[in-house]
Amino acid sequence: MPAFRLKGLDHIVLRVRDMARMTRFYRSVLGCTVARRRPDLGLIHLRAGTTMIDLIDLKGRLGKIGGAAPKPRLTQGGRNLDHFCLQIEPFDEKAIRRHLTRRKVAVGEVGQRFGAEGTGPSLYLTDPEGNVVELKGPAERPD
Repeated sequence: MPAFRLKGLDHIVLRVRDMARMTRFYRSVLGCTVARRRPDLGLIHLRAGTTMIDLIDLKGRLGKIGGAAPKPRLTQGGRNLDHFCLQIEPFDEKAIRRHLTRRKVAVGEVGQRFGAEGTGPSLYLTDPEGNVVELKGPAERPD
């Protein structure tokens, strides 16, 4: 057994080509707030509830260390990740779809999916650089 107890996801880091566009998306579409900016590193920390989403500018100091940009999901080649999931509440499908449609974000089908707190409703969307984001509502049944 490890000498620690795993509590949950602290942060995720995305390597991005267009920092301004990605920051706008995560702020205006998903409601993140800027927690800290590190222009010396080409890094923006976005607060997503109790979790952070860090954006690394590929043209910045940290971005240059990591190599080439990830390719969009629909093309062959490397990606940042398969997807990540953000817990949201409430999960009002009509309101969520209205919000995302007004911002010209395509929305996937709602399904009952298993997550950290059990099975509940979720849907998928894609950010401007091809990263897939799952929005997951409260668990309707613990599994």
